[in-house]
Amino acid sequence: MQRFQRLDVLSPHLLSVLRIFAAGSFMTHGTMKLFGWPAAFEYPLNPMLYTAGFLEVIGGFFLLIGLFSRPTAFILSGLMAFAYFIAHSPNGFFPVLNHGEAAMLYCFLFLYISAAGPGLWSVDALQEPKSQMG
Repeated sequence: MQRFQRLDVLSPHLLSVLRIFAAGSFMTHGTMKLFGWPAAFEYPLNPMLYTAGFLEVIGGFFLLIGLFSRPTAFILSGLMAFAYFIAHSPNGFFPVLNHGEAAMLYCFLFLYISAAGPGLWSVDALQEPKSQMG
């Protein structure tokens, strides 16, 4: 047990890595909707999808650099819960069958980041005392 406690030192760093990679991946959902990059979005856009794309790009960027991480992650968690229940759950209960796995995972990942904080490698960490950074 004591062997694994040494890994606790890595926790704030790995939290930052998780936030950075998740935010970068999440941003691409928005860039597809708004800019057609890295590929065109496959459905016609309506005001709700434009709004989602805007939140994905701006919120994803804020999370990527770790700026306003907790409130941004909380808002994006809600966005993904909304996306899951609006777009995926009508197609069945199981996320693997209704294609809602990504939305569900992003929802809970962002909810975790809103509670745990952005980790050490963030703009927020530069602005707050170390005792408050998760």
